[in-house]
Amino acid sequence: MANDSASRVDRVRGSIGGTIAGSLARPRAVVSLLLSLSLTACSTLDKAGSKVSETLFGGGTQPGQQGYVEGFIGGAVADEPRAALLGREVLSAGGTAADAVSAMGFALSVTYASRAGLGGGGACIAYAASKTSVNGGIPDAILFPSVAPAGGSAGGDRPAAVPMMARGLFLLHTRYGKLPFEGLVARAEQLARQGVPASRAFVRDLSLVHGPLLTDPGARAAFSRNGVPLTEGQTMVQPDLAATLAQIRLAGVGDLYQGVLARRLEEGSRSAGGPLTVSDLRGAVPRVAGALITAYGPDKVAFLPPPADGGLAAAAGFSVLTRNANDLGGATARGLAAAARWRAGGASAEQILQTADLPAAGLPALPASTSFGAVDRDGNAVMCAVTMGNLFGTGRVVPGMGFLLGASPAVAPQPLLAAGLVWNDAEHAFRAAAGGSGQAGAPMAVATGLMNALRTGQPMAGVVAEPGRANVMSCARYLPGKAESCGFAADPRESGFAATGG
Repeated sequence: MANDSASRVDRVRGSIGGTIAGSLARPRAVVSLLLSLSLTACSTLDKAGSKVSETLFGGGTQPGQQGYVEGFIGGAVADEPRAALLGREVLSAGGTAADAVSAMGFALSVTYASRAGLGGGGACIAYAASKTSVNGGIPDAILFPSVAPAGGSAGGDRPAAVPMMARGLFLLHTRYGKLPFEGLVARAEQLARQGVPASRAFVRDLSLVHGPLLTDPGARAAFSRNGVPLTEGQTMVQPDLAATLAQIRLAGVGDLYQGVLARRLEEGSRSAGGPLTVSDLRGAVPRVAGALITAYGPDKVAFLPPPADGGLAAAAGFSVLTRNANDLGGATARGLAAAARWRAGGASAEQILQTADLPAAGLPALPASTSFGAVDRDGNAVMCAVTMGNLFGTGRVVPGMGFLLGASPAVAPQPLLAAGLVWNDAEHAFRAAAGGSGQAGAPMAVATGLMNALRTGQPMAGVVAEPGRANVMSCARYLPGKAESCGFAADPRESGFAATGG
C-alpha cells in the first residue's frame, strides 16, 4: 500500500494530464451523441442535460465555475469561516466532497495556520455513496499523521515533523475527487497572494502565543504589522506561502517531497531549527486504511482507525452511548482508556474495543487540532481532523517557503484526531458525520455529536461536553434523496461556520 500510495502521490502531473488528454480525444463522439439525442428526444432533456449542452456549445456556467450546480449543492463546515465558504464554492462548481475538502485543507494552511498547514498532518474519513465506487460504498480512512524524521532532527533546537498534509490531501483527491487538483490548490494560492482578513478563530490562537512566535522573522512578517499581532479583520498576506503553493500547483505535490521544493525545504528546515532531509520527505507516504465500523440500528458507523486514535476513543465512547445515551461520564472514561491502551502498545484496535473492562487511564496534555468536512449533492462525504502537533507547530516558518514546521511527535504527544461517519449500506446513502477537536475532548465531541444527530435528526441538537468542540453534518432521511433533511453546524461556542446552498 505504501508503494502504491507513493506512486499515486508522485504521478500528479501525469494523472491530471492524462485526464485532460482523454477528455480532449473524445469531443466529436460526445457532440454527435448529444445531437442525436436532441433530435430524437428533445422533450426529455432536463436541466442537467441543458448544462452539458451549454458546456459543449458555449454559453452558461462551465464545470469548475461557481454556480455550475443548480439547486441543492450539499454543504461544508470548518472551524475557520473562509475555508467553509471556499468548500461551498467548490461544491457549487460541481466538485465532489473530496474536491471541497482538498481545497479547504489547503485554504486552512493560509487562514488557520495555527492548527493546519503544509508542515502538519492529519486523517480523513471518506465515503462514496455508489457501491461501484473505489471503496465499494464502505467508508475508508486516508491517514497522513505527523511523523518524526529518521534522524530525529539531530542538530536542531526545534524538532520538526515531516510535512504530510499535501500528500494526504492529494491521496484523498486521487480516490474521490473530480475537478483538476491544481485548480483546488490555486484557490488557496490566491488567498495567500491577495490576502485574507484574519479570522476571529485565528486571532484568538495568535493572542495566546504571539510573544515567542513573533520572534521568528517569517512568523512576524506573516502574522503581524510592524511586530504588533494582527487583529480580527486585518489583512494577512503571505507571498512566500503563495509561491510555494504555486510551485505545488505547477509541478505537482511530489515536488515538495523529492523535487525543487524538497531541496529548498531541506535547506530551510536547518535554519528553522528542525532539520529535515529529502530522504525523510521522500519516505513520508500517506495510506488508505479500513475504518473502525460498528452498527447502529439499520445504519453503520465508521470511525478513524489508529494511528488516528481519537477515532478509536470515539468508537469506544460511542459503544457506551448506544447502551445509555446519557452516560457521558462512562463514555468519556472508556474512550480515553481505549486511546491510552493503544498508545501503550501490544493490542490492536479491534482487541481493545472488544475488551470489556479497560483499566482507567488518562493522557498527558494534548496539542491543538481542527476539523472540517463536506457533503456533496450525491451523498459523498468527507470529514477530516488535522494538526500542527502544537499551536503554530514549532513556531518557526521555513525561510522563503512561508509555512510553519509542524512539531515532531518524537518530542510531544500527538492529538486525538477524531472523526466519524454514518451511512446506510442497503440504501447506499449518507446519514451523518462529525469531526472533533478540543484536546482530550475531541473523541467525545465526535461520539456525542453523532449520537445526537442520530437521535434527533438535527446536526447540533445540543453542544458537546467541554472541552470538546464538534462540527456536524446530518441528513436525517439520507442523501442522495431527501436533501431537505440535511443540516450543517459548526460548534456554536467557537467561530467556525457551516456553509450550504440550494
